[in-house]
Amino acid sequence: MPNIKIFSGSSHPDLGQKIADRLGLELGKVVTKKFSNQETCVEIGESVRGEDVYIVQSGCGEINDNLMELLIMINACKIASASRVTAVIPCFPYARQDKKDKSRAPISAKLVANMLSVSGANHIITMDLHASQIQGFFDIPVDNLYAEPAVLKWIKENINEWKNCTIVSPDAGGAKRVTSIADRLNVDFALIHKERKKANEVDRMVLVGDVKDRVAILVDDMADTCGTICHAADKLVSAGATKVYAILTHGIFSGPAITRINNACFEAGVCNFQQANILHTVPVKSLDTPHSKVFLYLDYFLHCTMIVKTSKL
Repeated sequence: MPNIKIFSGSSHPDLGQKIADRLGLELGKVVTKKFSNQETCVEIGESVRGEDVYIVQSGCGEINDNLMELLIMINACKIASASRVTAVIPCFPYARQDKKDKSRAPISAKLVANMLSVSGANHIITMDLHASQIQGFFDIPVDNLYAEPAVLKWIKENINEWKNCTIVSPDAGGAKRVTSIADRLNVDFALIHKERKKANEVDRMVLVGDVKDRVAILVDDMADTCGTICHAADKLVSAGATKVYAILTHGIFSGPAITRINNACFEAGVCNFQQANILHTVPVKSLDTPHSKVFLYLDYFLHCTMIVKTSKL
């Protein structure tokens, strides 16, 4: 595959390197730095003329800086005569701002889509978008990859009692995700309706479904401050669940997240989190808890890369 070039931005160089290694390619040379006034500078260190370029940059860390860096990298490759530029964005930035949920609120996900298109991107590869309608914000092809195959595989290989489990969504927005997984496993599903007083703070939760004397498996696309997932675990244990697992695509773990996970244990000695599992779509912080595990899932990214490479999109 001599005409593929893979570059990694600053947000998640480990993932970029792993993708390149799995494809048997060298990671492209790029230097990113800041000018003294904090403007972003990008220098592509090799020719990309006529090449299919893939730029790996996840929406995490210093999100605004990393987003600007991605836009500049795309534009630099485009004006250097790359034949096509694909942005690989495992965790899409501003995905939770996908609609006007109150007066005068911006639709920032649409703005990000516009900026990516204007910068010169020909194609977007992302994973488990918070809202699937974000794909419609683009006028270029978008591949929204799903973690479901990895989730199904992990459940069957790691949870002995999976046939007696209930797949649970911690909010109504994830109902479609969990029903699909539950149908594939031929088990029941439940969801938790949550009400927020303000952003990142859950006020009240109502469980819809039965988890009594069952293993409950929480599945969500994102864990940020972990307020939702920890409150959900408490709710499930109080409803009679014997064990609670959490499987999360994007483990951001900001603010008090780690403390909340560590404190998510019940007085009776039943740990709310039997295990919290996350995909490696963002850099993994040091999780100072025995109940956390990270698994790397590259196959879909690689498969999609090969399809794009051989297609005429």
